[in-house]
Amino acid sequence: MYSIWQQFTLSQIQVRQWRGSSYVYHLVGLLRSWRKTSWLLPWGEAIGAVLVAITLGLAPFVSTTLIGVLGVAIALWWVLLTLADEPEATPEGVSRATPIHLALLLYWFISLFATALSPVKMAALVGLSRLTLYLMTFLLMARVMRSTRLRNAIISVYLHTSLIVSVYGIQQWQSGVKPLATWVDANSSLKNVTRVYSYLGNPNLLAAYLVPAIALSLGAVFAWKGWMPKLLAATIFLVNSACLFYTYSRGGWLGFAVCIFTFVILLGFWYSDKLPQPWRQLAIPVILGGTGFLFLSAVLGVPSLRDRFLSMFLGRQDSSNNFRLNVWSSVINMIQDRPVLGIGPGNGAFKAVYPLYQRTRFTALSAYSIVLEIAVETGFIGLACFLWFLIITWNQAAQRLSQFRSTLDIHGFWLMGAIAGTTGMLAHGLVDTVWYRPQVILLWWLLVAIITSYYLWTPTPKENPEIIDN
Repeated sequence: MYSIWQQFTLSQIQVRQWRGSSYVYHLVGLLRSWRKTSWLLPWGEAIGAVLVAITLGLAPFVSTTLIGVLGVAIALWWVLLTLADEPEATPEGVSRATPIHLALLLYWFISLFATALSPVKMAALVGLSRLTLYLMTFLLMARVMRSTRLRNAIISVYLHTSLIVSVYGIQQWQSGVKPLATWVDANSSLKNVTRVYSYLGNPNLLAAYLVPAIALSLGAVFAWKGWMPKLLAATIFLVNSACLFYTYSRGGWLGFAVCIFTFVILLGFWYSDKLPQPWRQLAIPVILGGTGFLFLSAVLGVPSLRDRFLSMFLGRQDSSNNFRLNVWSSVINMIQDRPVLGIGPGNGAFKAVYPLYQRTRFTALSAYSIVLEIAVETGFIGLACFLWFLIITWNQAAQRLSQFRSTLDIHGFWLMGAIAGTTGMLAHGLVDTVWYRPQVILLWWLLVAIITSYYLWTPTPKENPEIIDN
């Protein structure tokens, strides 16, 4: 059974052997002679990290068009670095290609076939090009973050940016900013509540943006050295959490709860060996019960939180619930008509096909659910591949976390943050599709890149990672 699991998750695959027999991989190093005379390419990883940091730092404040331009720059830089690579210079034990890369490559090919067979090929082609840019951004992030210094720098830029975004969001709550749209049911007791949106223009989008920041700031509390950096990380966590609360995004609250729950469980696993023997087996159940009790107390003790939370169970009596239920019903009909490869990737394809299935007065730009969105875009084949990619990613993260735990290496806390962030984003995405907005999807690939960067990763003497004292 264990052998089957290893084969299913590609745990035993020899990526180096695969790449050696790949015709595509032979393109790597095509421009290696140019690298020797270039002034910029020796600094290729650092420049790539700067491009990624600029994109993450500007994403909440600029238009999606500029984010797209930066994405093109990142993609072109990754292509240039790859063509100018020195394959033989790759350190032993470090692989630029991982099982995660292979799963994503398969998903890209499925999306390519879905585009070719799409009833709206031009719209799907635009969606495929965007997907390609995101994947190439992931490839550059996973590459540059093999360096501890560059990884920490990129994470720090995002966390500090999220702090600015959250501070402005809290200021909006204090001043009582007016909504840009009808975000609360007019018949609800919370119809006059202030829902903050900061620089992102939408409370649900802001909540989705903050979930990864909350996860990584928790990791930073344990990973950053010194009391001042730890205090800064704790401040970022508290400010981001407060701002997310004031979004009154039910999906965001769900993502936050799952994120915190996952991180606490991983933290209990990390420190369980330090507990006396009778408590080791009780650590996880106690953590589960304690965390659940705290969330329940918060829901029952804060009236606005309680009312907003209970609205999730009102069914069609709540206008937001009713809207999603009608959209989901139409999307399921779309999937039933094209179950194998879907209608093609991208919201352009969705907007072109959805009107043929929509119910009166329920116009939508997306499926309002990650699972349904992937199924409608790439069919059940694409959905199965995506779920396989998630399993491979989390399995790889769990393996590396166990190895870091054996030596109490602080890099394990970044893995905890990345795992918790992905679970939180997916939980939010089950009931919303803000996951597909550039400001949010970049963060998804950042978290996956953090996990990927640790594949068969061995720190160099210069990086000198710290070990936590027993």
